Amino acid sequence: MSFFIDVLGEIFGSSGFAYFFVGDGWKNAVMIAIACLLLYMGIVKKFEPLLLVPIAFGMLLANFPLTGLLNAPVFDEATHSGSVGFMWVLYQGVQYAIYPSIIFMGIGAMTDFGPLLANPISLMLGAAAQLGIFTAFLLALALGFTPAEAGAIGVIGGADGPTAILTASKLAPNILPAIAIAAYSYMALIPMIQPPIMKAMTTKKMRATKMTQLRVVSKAEKVIFPIAVTIFVVLLIPDTAPLIGMLMLGNLFRECGVTERLSDTAQNALMNIVTIPLGLSVGCKATAETFLTQKTLFIIVLGLIAFMLSTTGGLLLGDLLYVVTGGKINPLIGSAGVSAVPMAARVSQTVGQKENPSNFLLMHAMGPNVAGVIGSAVAAGFMIKVFGG
Repeated sequence: MSFFIDVLGEIFGSSGFAYFFVGDGWKNAVMIAIACLLLYMGIVKKFEPLLLVPIAFGMLLANFPLTGLLNAPVFDEATHSGSVGFMWVLYQGVQYAIYPSIIFMGIGAMTDFGPLLANPISLMLGAAAQLGIFTAFLLALALGFTPAEAGAIGVIGGADGPTAILTASKLAPNILPAIAIAAYSYMALIPMIQPPIMKAMTTKKMRATKMTQLRVVSKAEKVIFPIAVTIFVVLLIPDTAPLIGMLMLGNLFRECGVTERLSDTAQNALMNIVTIPLGLSVGCKATAETFLTQKTLFIIVLGLIAFMLSTTGGLLLGDLLYVVTGGKINPLIGSAGVSAVPMAARVSQTVGQKENPSNFLLMHAMGPNVAGVIGSAVAAGFMIKVFGG
């Protein structure tokens, strides 16, 4: 009997369970509980499940002790053999900006820039909605973050997960998990966060404003647009090339009329394939050592402030345009200037229709919405250029 007890004791002593009772091992147990909470939010509450579920599961795996999943490559010259952690391999796609760029290609293939071309003033609304990025950057500096970390935190305000991930991987990989989780959490909470701000910053009369139908955009305009944007933006800020380049390539697949199969692949199969390693890679970096810190709490709070201020920036310009145009522009579309496509545009539609059931703002809101995608990518490129060393 004592033999079996000794064997069981050895098994337990060398297991991950025993690790929880040694030193800071309890922190891993806390992280596993957080991962389970995020899985609940993704599966039951449906908060951005396509990314939150793999991110949470990656976090779960990363905080199991003794697995070696994150081990860097080791090569033994004597035996000509080597080993490497599975998660370490997957993370290279984040480290070298591969996954976010491919995700942007899929976004481009799914995006119709027609509303933006039909109403170019949307570009101004998309630009105004980047207010939160630069304000949060300044607040992060005041709290003691380095300029590079502050730049990565500020990009959360763009409400664009892939852009936030790419920026953090370039500027502050040590806080990447907190930034990614904050970005995707706030994207999922747009229907809860934005409406109170929208109602506080507009009158009932403003919200009920009907906008005239958009003009029809020609195919030639839609084909030329992604090419022209790529040339101008990438020459202006070369660090935007991975995001803007892939976004516009995906859109060109969609609009040129001769690459339907490539467009379909970018929108569906490729997008889904890349989403899995992207989520796992981000989650696997959320270990107890890097996540359970005061910095993480600050990042979560600053991300919320950035997102709220970005919404505010778009609405402020929307209010101004409402006055300047004599009530022809509904300021609610300004809130869609954050780049969460198409969720932010749908929120503008929902809030506007509650005030006026005959109001159809969705296509008008899509203009600032897709402009926000471009704006957040440009802001990220600027941060990388200035603080990327």
